[in-house]
Amino acid sequence: MAPQEPTPFDLAYTGKTAAVKILLNENLKLKSETDSNGRMLIHWAALGGHDDLVTHLLSLGVPVDPVDDTNMTPLILAASAGRDKVVNVLLNEGADLNAKTMDGHSALQYAASKNWKTICAALLEKEADINICDKRGATPLHRAASKGNTAIVKLLLEYGNILKIDSRDASGNTALHLACEEDREEEAKLLMSNGADVTVTNKLGKTPFDLAKPGLLRQLKEIKERNV
Repeated sequence: MAPQEPTPFDLAYTGKTAAVKILLNENLKLKSETDSNGRMLIHWAALGGHDDLVTHLLSLGVPVDPVDDTNMTPLILAASAGRDKVVNVLLNEGADLNAKTMDGHSALQYAASKNWKTICAALLEKEADINICDKRGATPLHRAASKGNTAIVKLLLEYGNILKIDSRDASGNTALHLACEEDREEEAKLLMSNGADVTVTNKLGKTPFDLAKPGLLRQLKEIKERNV
């Protein structure tokens, strides 16, 4: 059986910019056509990290924030995949910083979860909502703390004047609860040192200290005593 011809969407994802430009010259309507996932060429170019193709598509009048069948925008896709250059192009073109997928996940949440510090920094510099919540009430800080993404936690804490450090998710857990539960020592200590409340109880009536292993609990109690 002959190998299947790559679709224009495949070409966009793999960065075959010249080939895509030829196809667009032949049929300009292709710029706004969608595949079975509701994705346009710009979605695939963004996910693949091809800023030259994204820039070209935008120059043809392609919208910056089209959504696929799960409400993912090119910015959300690029942020989730760690595509710094594409993120910068889209931000400079005015992409919606706080767009959310059907599950309520934003570009900042994906970047915080996946430890893409430069992308988090770029989004925050453009004033993305640092306390944005998904459908389970999780914020970027919840994501970073539970995953053990120390650099992201530090970055978010730099915005302490607007960061809601004790924001609670649907289970009543704060970022400190999650850091303790996952035994993320560095994150838990950073949160405590920056004023996270150790007395907050989740829906099971547990405080962060109740979820911490003995070694971590001892360290956190020392921090608490120093801060008194």
